[in-house]
Amino acid sequence: MLEVNALNAYYGKSHILFNVDLTLQRDEIVSLLGRNGVGKSTTLKAIMGEVAPHGSIKFKGIQVSGLKTYEVARRGLGYVPEDRAIFPSLTVRQNLIMGMKGGRGKARWTMEDMFNLFPILKVRAEVNGGSLSGGEQQMLTLCRTLMGDPDLIMIDEPTEGLAPKIVQVLVEMFEEIKNRGVSILLVEQKLTITLKISQRLYVMGHGHIVFNGTTNEFLSNESIRKTWIEV
Repeated sequence: MLEVNALNAYYGKSHILFNVDLTLQRDEIVSLLGRNGVGKSTTLKAIMGEVAPHGSIKFKGIQVSGLKTYEVARRGLGYVPEDRAIFPSLTVRQNLIMGMKGGRGKARWTMEDMFNLFPILKVRAEVNGGSLSGGEQQMLTLCRTLMGDPDLIMIDEPTEGLAPKIVQVLVEMFEEIKNRGVSILLVEQKLTITLKISQRLYVMGHGHIVFNGTTNEFLSNESIRKTWIEV
């Protein structure tokens, strides 16, 4: 579904990503791991077109490298950024409506689905997004992206700073997303989560992919864990 080949990216004159190769199949959860500052978020931004990509990015067999962000999104690629990027002056309901896309037929997700999955959003449906807690905002930005009915969703550090109870709700949500036929590319620091839900893992170090394999292969590779993951 997603094929990234020889992807490079830059911030000004700084070379951030170096020939990154990455693939993701339909109905698959894949995690991108690595320490802070190694290029994980930049990889998602480059795929989404928020950072200029240099290389090949194919989504559902079509080249999307170089397209504008909204053009990539319209092809069915969703993105949940680390900063959540909700509309603080709009209500929860209005934020969800903003995520909807027309012209794609019957969507997998309805607003009622979102309220069933996260009942607190229904309770706070008429509250402005800026008044929500961090956990509630994370739920909202994930649901807003799903309202666009993506075929693949990229999620950047969704559990950072959240209480364990909210983290567990999000993990269950990821499984439900996969069960509805949506693939997930997840950037996440918590190994317990990624090992539980991912079919495959990529590890990034200094802008390079240094490991690609199954969770079992990752667990058996002590050198990769010690060099690129453990502090």
